[in-house]
Amino acid sequence: MTVSDPKSDLRHYLQVARDALLWKLDGLGDYDLRRPLTPTGTNLLGLVKHAALVEVGYFGDTFGRPLADVLPGWEDDAEPNADMWATAGESRDQVVGFYRRVWAHADETFEQLELDATGRVPWWPQADAEVTLHQILVHVTAETHRHAGHADIVRELIDGAAGMRRDIGNLPEGDAAWWSGYRDRLQKVAETFREV
Repeated sequence: MTVSDPKSDLRHYLQVARDALLWKLDGLGDYDLRRPLTPTGTNLLGLVKHAALVEVGYFGDTFGRPLADVLPGWEDDAEPNADMWATAGESRDQVVGFYRRVWAHADETFEQLELDATGRVPWWPQADAEVTLHQILVHVTAETHRHAGHADIVRELIDGAAGMRRDIGNLPEGDAAWWSGYRDRLQKVAETFREV
């Protein structure tokens, strides 16, 4: 049996989510990266920008390690949802490069602090604001996986590409005809529950 290292395990699962989120950008042009495909405007490049800014706050500011040169969207006076989309002046390379720089900054936080190190989340209610690095690693890992799931759906809406990770699709193997038949079968079942 392998001995578990909790900090290493948490970092591993966070990195899996980070990599999955960036993988969903592969092969797409700027239009598709920025297209809002849900009623709330969810788009792939915005999800990456949001994930980067989340890490800036939680792994930087919370533990007294602010990051310099942060992309717009994090400021107190930013417009609502400014962190969920890339402006025309923010290129794909700029957003992805920023996210990778944030990873390095967060990784330094993980190296310097023990899991029981305490920090303060200024935007949380006062009663909950004092946290440990362990809590925040779990919180951000869960949030990043959640957004990687959003990216899965948005990417599938763009070009049909789907899968869990670059090396593990985690989906049944089937050609376009199989998937079409599968979807049609699900639709027929759903139709039996349609209210008239």
